[in-house]
Amino acid sequence: MEKLTAKEEEIMQVLWKLEKAFVKEVVPHLSGTNHYNTVSTIVRKLEDKGFVSHEAFGKTHRYFPIVQKEDYRNKYVTTAITDYFNNSYKNVVSFFADEKKISAKELREILNMIESKDK
Repeated sequence: MEKLTAKEEEIMQVLWKLEKAFVKEVVPHLSGTNHYNTVSTIVRKLEDKGFVSHEAFGKTHRYFPIVQKEDYRNKYVTTAITDYFNNSYKNVVSFFADEKKISAKELREILNMIESKDK
C-alpha cells in the first residue's frame, strides 16, 4: 500500500465518511477551491492505486473505498512512529507533551484506559 498525497488523503477521508459518492458529492467536502475535473482525475488515480472502486451508472461513476481507513491509518501511523520517533511510543507521547498538544489530564485518561485493558 503506497502513501497517498495530501489531496488524495483528503478525498479518501470524504469517501470513508460518505461510504459511496459521486465526484460531485465529494467536491463540497474538500477544503479550498476544487475543480470537478481535478477531483475526478484524483479519484481515478486512487482507483488505479487500488484504494477505491466504482459502480457505473451510465457514463457516471459512484466511487467507494476498498481500503479500510483503519488499515491505512495503522500502516502510516506505524511508519511515522518508526521514521520520526525511533519506534518509541514513549517518544511520541513526549513529543506531544512538549508541544503542549496533550494535557496531564489526558495522559491520566490514557493511563486509565491502558490499565483497564490490562485487567
